[in-house]
Amino acid sequence: MRFVSWNVNGIRACVNKGFKESFDLLDADIFAIQESKMQKDQLILETPGYHQYWNYAKRKGYSGTAVFTRQEPVGVTYGMGIEEHDQEGRLITLDMGGYYFVCVYVPNSQNELKRLDYRMKWEDDFREYLLGLKKEKPVILCGDLNVAHEDIDLKNPASNHHNAGFTDEERGKLTDLLDAGFIDSFRYKYPDMTDIYSWWSYRFNSRQRNAGWRIDYFLVSDTAGDKIVDAKIHTDVMGSDHCPVELEIDI
Repeated sequence: MRFVSWNVNGIRACVNKGFKESFDLLDADIFAIQESKMQKDQLILETPGYHQYWNYAKRKGYSGTAVFTRQEPVGVTYGMGIEEHDQEGRLITLDMGGYYFVCVYVPNSQNELKRLDYRMKWEDDFREYLLGLKKEKPVILCGDLNVAHEDIDLKNPASNHHNAGFTDEERGKLTDLLDAGFIDSFRYKYPDMTDIYSWWSYRFNSRQRNAGWRIDYFLVSDTAGDKIVDAKIHTDVMGSDHCPVELEIDI
């Protein structure tokens, strides 16, 4: 099975920058997107052979997620059942029968970390949500987790320790999740690989200089870790300030 996840930073804009061509080329069994930035019926996106599931933020032009899957799921859940967290369209869970597939767009802590406290609450509640799923069957989690976990996961760690996405608090929450029984598929396959990122700021020619961050992930519950075949980061795919990440798994 091939799974792909991509923060498209506005699907309507990305469609005009080659989204459909990349979607077809990557040929995923399940394709997840984050930060769709759209409301229902603002875009008709034709994906023959795929079932589509969208979660929209109440705030227009903000956040949002979607999943496209060839196999029809047994069930679909939007959000984690906590009203405080379910207003921004950040989470879709597909029950695929033998496993859960979860697409998430984790809240950004924002400039001056003004949303860090909320982010910490989200992280704790989301971890408990995932552990509840994990008790039932294996979980495959993908999305923009808005955190670079280790120094190896961004170009300039020394100057970013107090910035959103690389604070000790955010990194610690990802450590907590991994310690609770999840595997970072990319680091599982490539523990020492450097200079591979999934997001680059639009400022300062960051992508051309490869001054990026790895903040997009596929996490797999440890009970299915031995089924991971490969993990890829498609740095050559344009159309967003993020690039797609991929998981190949025998599940």
